[in-house]
Amino acid sequence: MRWSIGIATSLMLSFSAAMAAERWDLPMAYADSNYHTQNGKLFAEAVGVCTGGDLEIVVHGGGSLFKGNEIKRAVQTGQALIGERLLSAHQNENPLFGFDSVPFLASSFEASDRLWQAARDRLAEVLFEQNLILLYAVPWPPQGLYFNREIEGVPDMAGIKFRAYNAATAMMAELAGMVPVQIEAAELSQALATGVAEAFASSAATGYDRKVWEHLSHFYDVQGWLPRNYVFVNRDAFEALDDHARNCLRACALLAEAAGTTRARELADWYRAQLAANGMIVLSPDPQLAEDLAVIGAAMSSVWSELAGPDAAAILEAFESE
Repeated sequence: MRWSIGIATSLMLSFSAAMAAERWDLPMAYADSNYHTQNGKLFAEAVGVCTGGDLEIVVHGGGSLFKGNEIKRAVQTGQALIGERLLSAHQNENPLFGFDSVPFLASSFEASDRLWQAARDRLAEVLFEQNLILLYAVPWPPQGLYFNREIEGVPDMAGIKFRAYNAATAMMAELAGMVPVQIEAAELSQALATGVAEAFASSAATGYDRKVWEHLSHFYDVQGWLPRNYVFVNRDAFEALDDHARNCLRACALLAEAAGTTRARELADWYRAQLAANGMIVLSPDPQLAEDLAVIGAAMSSVWSELAGPDAAAILEAFESE
């Protein structure tokens, strides 16, 4: 009888532990081989350890659970409880989200970090109002331009079908006389292979992940801006956790942001070298191209400042004062 009671007690305790544990799915838009996704997996593992297994986060890379443009809405509505998305992809709903994609405002890792600190608190407030909690954000390496031929200045871009991934890149395409085509990262290779897109702006990381050398020939390292991916949680789900689990999420997020940013810095030169090693022509922009892009960047900065209004003014003041 005692043995039976012992077994029953053990089973009940095991059942109670299983019932207490939570599983959160974390959809991510980029491939498992990408450092953002790898960093997300390390974050998920750290949360599991910190919570003693009470909170399990399962990463779904490559847009396999939700496509990139579906992730934020899925987390807001509780279809997924945590997710990652390119921050500037939401610029159309609020100009604030495009602060990291203003060309040549912050074109180094150091400047990008200062800009992030200037914008972070206001961004967290906006997300909170949208039923989301900001956890962390990690930059991409500086953005460059990919083409299938030599480009000496903006006039050479006329009529090119240009893959846009946010409002900023769409505007840049239009100002350069190109035709913007909205395409998610997971669909980029197919778009290039079929001619739906003929050029795009992104980091050397995306070029490497998507083996862009199979379709395009030139990468211009213009060091335009460093967009960020950010990880966010459904606010209702976050607030339903106990204090320990919430603290674990916050602490692991701090580590993930630091580790991911360090990894981006380490990989930036390596990615460019890989493009060249696989046959791409990797160049700094000619003086005329640099001048033309600076004019476009100034126009875009003015537009963003006007659209974002007081938020832009506050962010720029904080950024420039550091």
